[in-house]
Parts: sequence; C-alpha cells; structure tokens
Amino acid sequence: MAQLPRSEEDLLLVIDVQNDFCPGGALAVPDGNAVVPVINGLQREFSHIALTQDWHPAGHRSFASSHSGKGPFETVDLDYGTQVLWPDHCVQDSIGAAFHSDLETVHANMIIRKGYRRGIDSYSAFFENDQKTPTGLSGYVRDRGVKHVFLSGLATDFCVFYSAMDARKLGLEVTVIEDACRAIDLEGSLNAAWEAMAAAGIKRANSDKI
Repeated sequence: MAQLPRSEEDLLLVIDVQNDFCPGGALAVPDGNAVVPVINGLQREFSHIALTQDWHPAGHRSFASSHSGKGPFETVDLDYGTQVLWPDHCVQDSIGAAFHSDLETVHANMIIRKGYRRGIDSYSAFFENDQKTPTGLSGYVRDRGVKHVFLSGLATDFCVFYSAMDARKLGLEVTVIEDACRAIDLEGSLNAAWEAMAAAGIKRANSDKI
C-alpha cells in the first residue's frame, strides 16, 4: 500500500504516553514504551500534533481504592455508566503522570489533560465518559480545519479506541496507527475494539504507510 498523503487538515493525536502506562508503571500496558520511537518519528510528518495526559486527583472515582471491597479491574455502575476500576495511576504532579522521558513533546500544538474531575473518568481525548463533557479538543479541531485524525499511544482498546470513536462521531476521518499503539486486552477488549472501529469506518495503518 502506498503512503497516505500528508495534509494541513491532518492531526496526529498522541494518547497518554505516560510513565504509569509504560513498563514499571502503576497501570503498565505491555510493551507500552515501544510506541515512543515510532511516535517521535511520526511527529516530523505532521503540522498539527496534540498530546493527551491522564491527570487524576488523588482519590479519583475510577480508582479501585476509592470503592470499599473492590479490586482493580472489577466494575461498578456509576451515574454515567459502567466503570472499570483501575489501580491508582497518573495522579496529578506524580512521576507516573509525567510523559515518558523519551517522548518528544516540543512539537505539540496542544496538550489536553483529562480525567482531572474527581467524579468522572475520561478515556476519550474529546469527551469525558458521560459522553457530554468536552475536553476542548473538538474546538481545536474545528478551528484549525482538521479533517483527518491519526491516532497513536496507549492503550489501543481503551483511550485510543474511545478517542477514535468520538472523532468519527464528530464527522472526522480516522486512522489508527497500529504499530504506534499498544493494548491492555482486558478479557477480549482488543478484538472487540478493532471490530467496533472497523464497523465505524475507522482505518488501520502502520507507520511506514503514514
């Protein structure tokens, strides 16, 4: 397959490449640090780059430690839907919340911090998990004339997936860069995510085709 042409209407969206999602972190994605050199290389191909950063206050509602008798990866029903409970991670101003030290951030036009409201989790780069509260990224996309979002980062089956699906709902063309992402794959969540994204018209490509 030929390389996809770059355009001023393209955005590289880099999802949550933070210490807590990399090996040794509180919620490590297997091989998560392997995305860093791929993403660094991709950044040279884009005029528009946005990074997201999980940014939870201590005692966040999505933490298993905030729910008596519950453990990590169990679920609870909250007012905005079913919530997976996570180990405490990406706590504001912690080392775990910092971007991976090798990730290039100087090219970013925008950094979106999400999940900073104690009462609601935020997987998507566009909306929090109530599907109503915006992060501000949709305004950037609109004002900059972005038409095509290319997704990278962690994790394929959660924050990348939700961001991709919301981008499609906003009418954008979406491509997930497979080798620039890694997955948690919680009870088949990776296959389910790929199937849902395919049904939504989301494309898949490796970085050498971007």
